[in-house]
Amino acid sequence: MSDLDAHLADLVVANRILAHERVVDAFGHVSIRHPQRPDRFFLSGARAPELVSRADLIEYDLECNPIDQNGRAMYAERPIHGAIYRARPDVMAVIHNHAYEVIPFTVTKVPLRPLLHTAGAIGARIPVWDIRSKFGTTDLLVRTLEQGRDLADCLAQNTVTLMRGHGCAVVGHTLKAAVSTAIYLMVNARLQSEAMRLGEVTFLSDEEVSETTKMATSPLGIDRAWEYWARRSGV
Repeated sequence: MSDLDAHLADLVVANRILAHERVVDAFGHVSIRHPQRPDRFFLSGARAPELVSRADLIEYDLECNPIDQNGRAMYAERPIHGAIYRARPDVMAVIHNHAYEVIPFTVTKVPLRPLLHTAGAIGARIPVWDIRSKFGTTDLLVRTLEQGRDLADCLAQNTVTLMRGHGCAVVGHTLKAAVSTAIYLMVNARLQSEAMRLGEVTFLSDEEVSETTKMATSPLGIDRAWEYWARRSGV
């Protein structure tokens, strides 16, 4: 198996993992930057993530134009991916999802903050992007590169940005790191909502966020989790 083939196989697995862990359902998507061509990325055609196969993967340039569409339907929100890859050369994977546990933090003034050690990689500060601020009334989907670039500006150098009334965008220096961050973002959101009902919450300090991120994204930790999630998802 070539290096590219291995990356594409992992992208299929990532779709299955995110679906099985309920980060995505019929909607949501995950992409990777081309390992040899940083000006291109791979994203599935418009299918539910749980159903994605190797044949569904489409190569795009950073303007979100398909290299070979071959009759396949495309996700409307591919500008999320193209714009982030252009703005962040360090990013190798992008996930967009609508995890229900995260949504309340996109529509209230309560900031989503890490409280769980395995969720440190979500970052100490998570911005919220509101498409209405610049683009007025829309269906909230990121359909244009201008909208994608505005979202990427809000993400800045963070790992996560929430999207008001919609979901979130998660990035990673590797695909495995992005998948792990997306899963524990959802878990942390659920735990924070539960903890806030009990009383004042003790969040991770900035220093703890740094240390737990190193732990969670180390090969020892991330490979162990990936193997577990992949087996659970049936691949």
